[in-house]
Amino acid sequence: MSSDMIGAYPACRRKSVSFTMEARTLTKQEVTVMRKRWVQLISSFMYWVGRRSMQSRLVAAYILILLIPSIIVSNYFFQQIRDTYISDALNQNTFLLETEKMNMQSQIESIEMAAQLAISDQAIKDYLGIEEELSSAALMEVAWGPSKDIQRIQTNNPNIAHLRLFTGNEHVMEMWPIIFKESRIAAEPWFAPMKSQGVSELWVFNHRDPDILQRYATDVPEEQPKVSLIRRVGSSAEDGLIQVDMLLKYFAPKTFGGIHDTGSQMVIVDRDGQFFMDRRQSFMTSREGLRDEVETQFKKLLKEETDPESDRIVHSRFSVDGASYLLIAAPVERLQAHVLNVVSLEGALNNVSKAQWQIIAANVILIILLSVITYYLNSIILKNLRRLTDTMKKVRKGEVSSGIDIRGGGEVGELAHHFNKLIRTINELIAQGIRKQAVTKEAELRTLHSQIDSHFLYNTLENIKMLAEIEGQRTISDALTSLGGMMRYNFKWSGEYVKLRDEIRHIRNYIDVMNIRYDEPIEFELNIPSEFMELEVLKMSLQPIVENAVKHGWPDGSAEAKRIQIDVVAWEEDRITIYVKDNGVGIEAYRLGRLREILRTVHDEDLPSGDYGRGGHQAGGIGLRNVHQRIKLFYGNEYGLDVNSEAGGFTQVTMTFPKVLLTGGGGGHEKSVDRG
Repeated sequence: MSSDMIGAYPACRRKSVSFTMEARTLTKQEVTVMRKRWVQLISSFMYWVGRRSMQSRLVAAYILILLIPSIIVSNYFFQQIRDTYISDALNQNTFLLETEKMNMQSQIESIEMAAQLAISDQAIKDYLGIEEELSSAALMEVAWGPSKDIQRIQTNNPNIAHLRLFTGNEHVMEMWPIIFKESRIAAEPWFAPMKSQGVSELWVFNHRDPDILQRYATDVPEEQPKVSLIRRVGSSAEDGLIQVDMLLKYFAPKTFGGIHDTGSQMVIVDRDGQFFMDRRQSFMTSREGLRDEVETQFKKLLKEETDPESDRIVHSRFSVDGASYLLIAAPVERLQAHVLNVVSLEGALNNVSKAQWQIIAANVILIILLSVITYYLNSIILKNLRRLTDTMKKVRKGEVSSGIDIRGGGEVGELAHHFNKLIRTINELIAQGIRKQAVTKEAELRTLHSQIDSHFLYNTLENIKMLAEIEGQRTISDALTSLGGMMRYNFKWSGEYVKLRDEIRHIRNYIDVMNIRYDEPIEFELNIPSEFMELEVLKMSLQPIVENAVKHGWPDGSAEAKRIQIDVVAWEEDRITIYVKDNGVGIEAYRLGRLREILRTVHDEDLPSGDYGRGGHQAGGIGLRNVHQRIKLFYGNEYGLDVNSEAGGFTQVTMTFPKVLLTGGGGGHEKSVDRG
């Protein structure tokens, strides 16, 4: 190999590896595409099924429920029948094979007995061992004595074709048909092992029985396969050999007996792997490729056999051109050979498959017939359901305002009953909606009138403010400015939610107005991060709390320092807490308990008895309860108010609500809240 070729080899190999990897990637892509196509196909099918009527789906389900189990059960039982047939065929042909093996064992014993009787004749041994040529008289004595005895052995066993003695002694004369020179068999493949390798006995198969005398040069021996026992006459190879032949048609009568069986054939395989079979049978020869496959299967069986000396019968199943076959092999230890039985399963399995398809077809026809009957029965049963469906469609279009009259019970009757109730409820809701629209229109008109009145008040306050400024009454002017801001905030109700900064501005205006009453003004302290000024809060949710603190925190109008403090804290990512704290007189413990009970009360009729709503802390409790109920209504039950107080020390109202920034500047913690 040249250096250029050596250098090019790795590059070629790398290119091959790269090509393989690309092919593998393409395969994965194809798998992904196929998976998507299957998913789309299944989705389309499910969509198509979902659009079918209930009657069609019931019939389809009925067909699937009956057809699929019947096919599965039929396949299972026919598989059992198929396995049973194969098992029976195996047992039956194994028995035939064992019978043939017993016949062969019997013939082996007769051949060995004939050989033993022949070499046990001392006169024959003496003749084969002579050291000089005999006279004619002595030869005649041998011919009419020991030679005739050996011929009688063959005559007593007519299945033996030949019984011959071979010798290399040059002084021995041939005596047909018993005694021959070894030169006549020197060309046989078994001759050399018998003479040189110390083999004392050998069984040999042959496809033909040639004429040992070779009387005609052009004579082609007829194909008559035979088996031969080759044995030494004495302990030494120089003592001569004895050959006992038997035609295989007598040795293995079932294999070579001329019985034509189109479904099976027996074969003998010798130690060299040669096949011996009856050529008159067409089972093996008429099926192309069958013999080659039998040889392959037989070799596999030999490899799988762990004990070469075992006499166990083995078998295997195989197929050629779609036809199934069974191979059974039994060893014949004395011959170092095997007898095979090749059985065709095609006919029986075809009959089983034919019967299987006939039964499946009968099931399909029966199920189709039953499905047609079921379809019409379902159409009768589902008649009221179709009426109900049609009525629903008409109601959707507004063509029907009343229910449907379906008599009887069952699921459809119950569904019709609830549908009629639903129609009545819808009609009531429609009427209620019409009434609400009328009330809303009336409220809008009243709002319009109030807006007109509010504009009159704004203008009046503005005139008074200008008059106070002209008179130099700055305190009154500022108070009127704050009062105007409060009025605008109250009258301009465009929605339920405002920014916290607007609510705080409204509270400042309120405190500015209330400070007119006190010699010592109320200090208003805010601890609110700037980004929280954009928080969404309920309008008029903080001002009632501050108003409650102003009214009830300093009931005697004491001149000491008054302070209201508002803190805003984000304790969680989605929750805001506002603390409104005053340094007023506080609330006694029992009054604090009653106040908390008021906050927890859901319905007005469940409020605890007392003078609530007439003044004092009772009125404050009702105001706080209204704010608490609004928060729970708009944000959810997990939000609301809580009150803590210490008599003579402080009162703190804690408000919790979800964190919603109207400008989106909350660091990614904005939350969408269901305010319904």
